[in-house]
Amino acid sequence: MDKRKVEFYKHNIDEADIKRFDEVLRSIFLTTGKVVAEFEEAFSNYLGGGDVIGVTSCTAALQLCLLAWGIGHGDEVITTPMTFCATSNAVLHVGAKPVFVDVEEDTGNINADLIEEKITNKTKAIIPVHLYGQMCDMKKIKEIADKHGLIVIEDAAHCVEGVRDGIKPGQLGDGACFSFYATKNITCGEGGAIIVHDPEKAELIRIMRLHGIDKSAADRYTKSYSHWDMSVLGWKYNMNNIQAALLVGQLKKIDSLRDRRECIAKMYDDAFKDTNIRLMMTKENCKNAFHLYTIQVSEEKRDTVLSGLQDKHVGCAVNYRAVHLLKYYRDKLGYTEGMYPIAEQIGSRTITIPLYPKLKNDEVEYVVKSIIEVLNI
Repeated sequence: MDKRKVEFYKHNIDEADIKRFDEVLRSIFLTTGKVVAEFEEAFSNYLGGGDVIGVTSCTAALQLCLLAWGIGHGDEVITTPMTFCATSNAVLHVGAKPVFVDVEEDTGNINADLIEEKITNKTKAIIPVHLYGQMCDMKKIKEIADKHGLIVIEDAAHCVEGVRDGIKPGQLGDGACFSFYATKNITCGEGGAIIVHDPEKAELIRIMRLHGIDKSAADRYTKSYSHWDMSVLGWKYNMNNIQAALLVGQLKKIDSLRDRRECIAKMYDDAFKDTNIRLMMTKENCKNAFHLYTIQVSEEKRDTVLSGLQDKHVGCAVNYRAVHLLKYYRDKLGYTEGMYPIAEQIGSRTITIPLYPKLKNDEVEYVVKSIIEVLNI
């Protein structure tokens, strides 16, 4: 019996990243400083320009963007139920209400054709989520937003490398938010970033990420002392030099890492094409970041398959159960089963399988073999 173990994820931090990390640890300045600024500049260049602000998580990024545009109590924000709960939680954290729109069956992304019917006089923003690495229809979403005077904040936690219709994350939205969580395509364990194209909003977000004060520790350390002031109520959401040290090197190799994930995704596609396993599709006008690879099996078999894969030492997960069916959303906001049937279908059938550059071809074959054996197909 094959007793190998295929981890769900392995990061791509290498010796050069560790050396840079070590250099920061041996320096005087550990918090937000020149290494964060270096990463912010490099990330801006990668995304095609704009102001980048490093923060502690994508959740923090979403919250800060909503606050920067004045969204709060009594407002509604349209988003998708097929996402990690952090997306809609950020809306709740600013006092607004998330209003869900069902998703496309073939991508899992928010169905832009259904957005307009959910807009009311309370609607202030749309948060599209670029699920699994494939961008939403940003041209259509931007057109709807402009028509109704809405802000667009992209949840691009899965989609640093994505392109659709020649457009990158953050190029059409008012802001875009990214994650560098432990399993993301580039990672510092925990971390996030925001890109905006409005310098005034960028400056406001920089202040809000650090309690609302107008001078950072780096400003106070490297310049002649002057008293700081607090102009707005902020949070402790600033990225530090330790995190940034791990990111700057990974960013330089991000496209080659993505290319390897695409090769693995194609191996899975070929292996499953003649089975009854349902796969997500990449649209022709998209460059997929290939952050996650999911399969869908019948609802009756899903949990059995999860257990069976774990028994075979294959790492797996569920991305995601539909947010509106989580207990808090049912109890507090009154969401019920049947409201967003496509998201519910994906949420009850989906399984995420290993997809990362260090995954070897024979390990991919073992994952496929294990799935087929568990499903008995």
